[in-house]
Amino acid sequence: MDYVMSLARDVIKKRRLIADLAKADFRKRFVGSYFGILWMFVQPVVTVAIYYFVFGIGFRNTNPIEGVPYVLWLVPGIVPWFYFSETLNAGTNCLSEYSYLVKKVVFRVEILPVIKMLSCLMVHVIFLFIMTALYLCFGWPPRLSWIQTVYYTFALTVHALAIVYFTSAVQVFFKDMAQIVGICLQFGMWLVPIMWQEEQFADRSIYPLLCRIIKLNPVYYIIVGYRDSFVLGNWFWQRPTLTLYFWATTACLFLIALKVFKRLRPHFSDVL
Repeated sequence: MDYVMSLARDVIKKRRLIADLAKADFRKRFVGSYFGILWMFVQPVVTVAIYYFVFGIGFRNTNPIEGVPYVLWLVPGIVPWFYFSETLNAGTNCLSEYSYLVKKVVFRVEILPVIKMLSCLMVHVIFLFIMTALYLCFGWPPRLSWIQTVYYTFALTVHALAIVYFTSAVQVFFKDMAQIVGICLQFGMWLVPIMWQEEQFADRSIYPLLCRIIKLNPVYYIIVGYRDSFVLGNWFWQRPTLTLYFWATTACLFLIALKVFKRLRPHFSDVL
């Protein structure tokens, strides 16, 4: 616990340095690119368009909520997933990418995953504004519950950061970790109900078991939370069991990941 508090104090103390490095990391992605930051949004927008045409137009009977266009149901589920997957992919390689900082004795390497996370968060915030504009374009009046996405973004950030502390530390010694993370994210996108909803299987015998399994994934809480905020207007305290489960799981994962990171940290510079 002392290690966690020390890390929190360092992050607060070095917040300006972290912010500057995160901005530099964000800009570095587009060096030498003609279209610059536009490439950050092309792939996600194209992905949403493909899923919309396949599931929303090709399979018209898949609309999970009556009266809600499929694209308005899809976007609040896929936008947080883009943020989650980008944070994991970028964060897993952060120690190798910034090896010159890792080898500096005076630099606290624990802030590198935070830097990567903030760089990805900048893109996510822009997508939140785009998602809000999409709902307004479809004629949906603003809801107070939309503000709740700030809470769910914070929750997803903490959960993703916990995973990144583990994967980034292991990646230094086990180079295949990045590929494993990528494969898990590909499976995870379909295991979490982003393109589909568990209620679609309500008339089948597997429905109770399916609900239990998918709710074990903490990201499920985030996905339904974004949809609660934008589509249904529900609040997070209306899901008390899921809320407690998510934070208990995330807290345990964070402590375990930091313990692994702390144990492996003295050997980073030797391997890199």
